[in-house]
Amino acid sequence: MSIDKQLCGYRPDSSYVELAVEVFGMLADATRVRIILALKDAEEMSVNSIAEAVDKSPAAVSQHLAKLRLARIVATRQEGQKVIYRLENEHASRLVADAIFQAEHSVGDTPQHHHAERISE
Repeated sequence: MSIDKQLCGYRPDSSYVELAVEVFGMLADATRVRIILALKDAEEMSVNSIAEAVDKSPAAVSQHLAKLRLARIVATRQEGQKVIYRLENEHASRLVADAIFQAEHSVGDTPQHHHAERISE
């Protein structure tokens, strides 16, 4: 086993398993997944920009962002009167990407992401 796996708690008996389940629970919402995808592509966005990107009201997006912020999935900074949001790190966007890739496997023969890998080889 690599030292990396020992340090990060990447084992079945890890105390991080329950926290990982909470992260999955936080991501078990289509609007939150869309927010993460929007932030992944744009790096930083205001609530109104995110709301437009995910086709939801700013009030609804703001509530989801508050939950994502408490879970330390998104971070904020002030820009005048605006609050600007960004992903805290790359892990949530990787989780979402992998979930979408897994979803692609359930609906077709060879998923689109496998075609993209062949093209880049």
